[in-house]
Amino acid sequence: MKSKLTGSSSSAKAKDKDRGEASSGTAGSKASSSSSTSAFLKGGQGASRPTSALREKPPLPVISDATLPQYYSDPLPSFRDVSPSEKQHLFVQKLHMCSFTFDFTEPGKHVREKEMKRQTLLELVDYANSGTGKFTEAVSEDISFMLRQNLFRTLPPARSHDVENLDAEEEEPSLDPAWPHLQIVYEFLLRYIVSNDTDAKVAKKYIDQQFVLKLLELFDSEDPRERDYLKTILHRIYGKFMVHRPFIRKSINNVFYRFIFETERHNGIAELLEILGSIINGFAMPLKEEHKLFLQRALMPLHKPKCVAMYHQQLAYCVTQFVEKDPKLAEPVLNALLKYWPVTNSQKEVLFLGELEEILELTQPAEFQKVMYQLFKQLARCLNSQHFQVAERSLFLWNIEHIVDLVAQFRVQLLPIVLPALEENTSSHWNPAVHGLTVNVRKMFQELDEQLYEDCKRAYEEQRQQEQQRLESREKKWHVLQQVAVQRAPKGVQVDSRLPRYQIKDVGV
Repeated sequence: MKSKLTGSSSSAKAKDKDRGEASSGTAGSKASSSSSTSAFLKGGQGASRPTSALREKPPLPVISDATLPQYYSDPLPSFRDVSPSEKQHLFVQKLHMCSFTFDFTEPGKHVREKEMKRQTLLELVDYANSGTGKFTEAVSEDISFMLRQNLFRTLPPARSHDVENLDAEEEEPSLDPAWPHLQIVYEFLLRYIVSNDTDAKVAKKYIDQQFVLKLLELFDSEDPRERDYLKTILHRIYGKFMVHRPFIRKSINNVFYRFIFETERHNGIAELLEILGSIINGFAMPLKEEHKLFLQRALMPLHKPKCVAMYHQQLAYCVTQFVEKDPKLAEPVLNALLKYWPVTNSQKEVLFLGELEEILELTQPAEFQKVMYQLFKQLARCLNSQHFQVAERSLFLWNIEHIVDLVAQFRVQLLPIVLPALEENTSSHWNPAVHGLTVNVRKMFQELDEQLYEDCKRAYEEQRQQEQQRLESREKKWHVLQQVAVQRAPKGVQVDSRLPRYQIKDVGV
């Protein structure tokens, strides 16, 4: 698995379509364009819009229903209709105009204003892409204000899910009705972050820790399109604002801790892990103690929640990245995996076996030796599982050359653990595919060391005979106790001989 953080390509076509609609709308309003331009150059958009001197930046708007008509009374001119010296002032005015938000749950309300804002947002994105010198320190406050007003909002209440039966692929996503505006705002934020005009030393005053925390809160959005943008943007912030890197890692940790130990409900764990997969990939060697603690205290406990299937692919990638960088971490990782191994959840067990395979491929003999007893006791239980996928997945481990080499190196210690499970599968497992795979693995052990295999099989058969004798002896003792109970039963009390352990029934006198 490879971590992909290449931006929200899925929304590019929609953005291009929106641009086309915006340009056609602008062309259709050429008649009013010249009057809007002249009004702007005279100092404001009509009598109702707050005036601002050409050489003085307009103040931040007061966001309220009362001031909304002042900013949407007449459309602002296009950037191409004003002189280059006035474009930054127009840029600020458009930012202020787009700082107002609308309720998209009522489609018939503010229809004209919503379309004006959408087209203005598209103009802002086009203007940001049109060259350098747009994101100066003078407009940083206005940009931050517009972004905060649009993005940082209260998310709707989460839908309830049956966590154990949840299929993330089949679940219908909940889409935000305000996405026609939000998408373009996120695109603008992304352009602002990646732009060479954006100086991290200046922008960190506005893209601060509070801004990062607010972005992290939005990862709980149920709209996958929003989480995809957030993933890309947060990763870009991590790359550009080096001063925020420790804080971002710590804040993501806190999201994980709350998810693991309190709520077990969060929509953005997979996206956060995808960001971390890229971050871990860039960790320098040797790994810092802080990063090892993050693995043990945050990543491994993420195997505990019931809904691990929703993010397991990204989680397994992060864990294997750590083991690949430092093979000595294989021992604590395998021990933690065994600690959180599911007991009654077969689908989760299949996921764990897949992750176990990836980790064992990176495990060196010295670390393998420290955990092999507990590990193969668990594998033996998996081999005998009545859930055929669990048994089948555990048998697939013997298809991996490196794992076979490890087993061969420690076959004297491991074969006595595994052989009873193989013999039981061969004689009694109900699934033909599992039976066939078991025969192949048993044959591999025979070819590996025939004498050892015969010795282990003989010991297993002796153990089975002893177990059978123990059970027969136990049954005889219970039979004797039953006879004694019949003899000593009071008058009118019947002993039920059908049960292995006697049960007294009062039948009356």
